[in-house]
Amino acid sequence: MGNYIVIISAAGIVLFGLIKRVPVFDTFIEGALEGLQSALKIMPALTALTLCVSMIKASGCLDAAGQALAPIIGAVNIPTETVPLMLIRPVSGSGALTVIQNIFKTTGPDSYAGRVASVMMGSTETTFYTIAVYFGSVGIKKTGYTVPAALTADLTGMIFAALTVTFFM
Repeated sequence: MGNYIVIISAAGIVLFGLIKRVPVFDTFIEGALEGLQSALKIMPALTALTLCVSMIKASGCLDAAGQALAPIIGAVNIPTETVPLMLIRPVSGSGALTVIQNIFKTTGPDSYAGRVASVMMGSTETTFYTIAVYFGSVGIKKTGYTVPAALTADLTGMIFAALTVTFFM
């Protein structure tokens, strides 16, 4: 059924363009060129971000930071197993998936830590990736208050993930 929806949508777009007398193929080529140019603009930021995430994971800093923060987050009833997720989620979605998979293996998906990690994944964003993509695609170099505001929103989402699981499960 999903394949038909894609085909029907594409045909509908082409039909609409023809009805409006838009040069559909030329417009498509222009859009593809703009997409390629946007991809080239954001490539350096994404490469740097990927390199940094790989270095952090390989160095063991993530585990050390998790152990250092454990007493603080324990006071808010956030499981210590989720600290690496809290640190990597704003930076990398694929890194966060690796961390949550490890949490599921060690504690189980139905454990308190597994449930909190699942809610954290759904209520937070890969902040730095998103900023790199969106700001990089339009050429904005100064992020201003965007990073602090987004990280505050991530922290709020992580705290409320633990509170939500505590109260509702």
